[in-house]
Amino acid sequence: MFQSFDDVSDHTRSAERFAALRKSMAQHGIDGYIIPRSDEYQGEYVAPYAERLRWLTGFSGSAGMAIVLADQASIFVDGRYTIQVQEQVDLNIITPRHLIDEPPSEWLRNTLKPGQKIGFDPWLLTVEQRDRFARACQAAGAELVAVPVNLVDEIWTDKPSRPLGRIALHPTQLAGRSAEDKRAEIVDALARIGADAVVLTQTDSIAWTFNIRGEDVAHTPVCLAYAIISRSGLPQLFVDPVKVDEDTRAALESVCVLRSPDDFDDALKALGKDGQTVAIDPAWVAAEIQGQLAAAGARVITSPDPCVLPKARKNPIELEGARLAHRRDAVAMARFLAWLDRRAPAGGLDEIAAAIALEEFRIETGCLREISFDTISAAGPHAAIPHYRVSTASNLEILPNSIYLVDSGAQYAEGTTDITRTVIVGEPTAEMRDRFTRVLKGMIAISRLRFPEKTTGAQIDAFARIALWQAGLDFDHGTGHGVGSYLSVHEGPARISKAGTVPLETGMILSNEPGYYKAGEYGIRIENLLIVSAPEPVPGGERPMHSFETLTLAPIDRRLVDVSLLDQGERTWLNDYHARVWDTVESEVDSATRAWLERATAPLA
Repeated sequence: MFQSFDDVSDHTRSAERFAALRKSMAQHGIDGYIIPRSDEYQGEYVAPYAERLRWLTGFSGSAGMAIVLADQASIFVDGRYTIQVQEQVDLNIITPRHLIDEPPSEWLRNTLKPGQKIGFDPWLLTVEQRDRFARACQAAGAELVAVPVNLVDEIWTDKPSRPLGRIALHPTQLAGRSAEDKRAEIVDALARIGADAVVLTQTDSIAWTFNIRGEDVAHTPVCLAYAIISRSGLPQLFVDPVKVDEDTRAALESVCVLRSPDDFDDALKALGKDGQTVAIDPAWVAAEIQGQLAAAGARVITSPDPCVLPKARKNPIELEGARLAHRRDAVAMARFLAWLDRRAPAGGLDEIAAAIALEEFRIETGCLREISFDTISAAGPHAAIPHYRVSTASNLEILPNSIYLVDSGAQYAEGTTDITRTVIVGEPTAEMRDRFTRVLKGMIAISRLRFPEKTTGAQIDAFARIALWQAGLDFDHGTGHGVGSYLSVHEGPARISKAGTVPLETGMILSNEPGYYKAGEYGIRIENLLIVSAPEPVPGGERPMHSFETLTLAPIDRRLVDVSLLDQGERTWLNDYHARVWDTVESEVDSATRAWLERATAPLA
């Protein structure tokens, strides 16, 4: 299994851990301490050694932050985790707050007293975060103080070791571009902004740049490393030598200089000593790195990570790989959904057993490298928790006449998949069918869109919500995120959300996943991945328009559809989609699955 079902959330020792942290705060002369859910590389998914927020509070979500003061503590999470955090933390010790409605910096501004000092680890806050907190503290008459040691690490006696996963080359025939070609593009970007060098810390940017993949983070094939790319000379890649075998080293040494992470601080100082102009992305680079560069004499300028947009614009080879990965995944999903439809009504099937079965169907493709995230296998009320993680402690049976939601993905060498399907076991209520159909209408609306160049995700997000809004409903997460090419399942910079300000460009892969969640009862989400197609003329139109190509191929549960709520265009889209699923999958599955697939993809009346 690529997924563990151990209960990783435990707040039973939070009281003693908070007490120990407050004692350490007092010893360091600070009145509060910021604990982000991040590592030095600012990735969404972190290795166990960096799960400081979870160890302290019990909260296991992939995004959040705690602030501990002498007399109170708060944990800040977004809308995906508002239910989960209430269940996982000790509410007598720490108060959950909404990350968007009450940002941590604003909470500090309104809570701190003049003269107080708030500590932070400068490796774990980005430059932007550090500056935001500094302004908030200053407004309150307080002071933000960098603490040279991590206070959680000081009290975490059984802290896991740093990972030492092996690095593998990602061949050009899958990457579509050589590392030399990518470096040339980055150097051109540096010339345009007047920088001599750039410091890269995002692990997926480093993996993309050097055409490597790693094993340091569960489900995301990256290695924990830093890189410095200069306009002259070979790039420097700072990675533990234990991770690199002889063949990989030989290949990498033709495109970069391999150095130990222990040399990184000296390399930053060398940039300063030479008086170089160094670019950093303040949204992703740790405050400590900016501080070291400035102290050494470098001229530091801020600019977006030059890898992010090129990485998001998938080249033709990567897009063909994505299509292949999704066709392969479609077979595994059809087999799983057919199995589920036979097995669940008999009773006794639980969330863990379903997740295991799905992983086994993917393994049987013979091509699975990893799953792309922990499978969200959610029965009944758990489906109302958008990022629910099943464990042996939370495992529920999938009961008759209830909803089951499964959000899962796979890592294949050719591409990354991410799909959510919501199914009914037994008979749905009228309310379930109404809500499901409104979510479906939103998903179809995004899928059918045409939109002009430079359109942002924020400009189209409302299309996914209109049918829900008309009924006084909504969902508290974005509609879609970028997806990598055998990389991170959550990739920037573009997204479909109210905050999505980056234009959608040709070749980007995005998710399309509206939802509805009724706390304590059930949840609904339908997710397909989409490619942004090149703009094309519209007959009779005046401007070329982008559209979306749907990658994901799996039946959508027709039993949950209230056909009376769909207009003719929506019915046609769903029937055409199901015909495409049938044509792609039917010859690749066994007779029992084929019979189920024929029913599942039959046209709506």
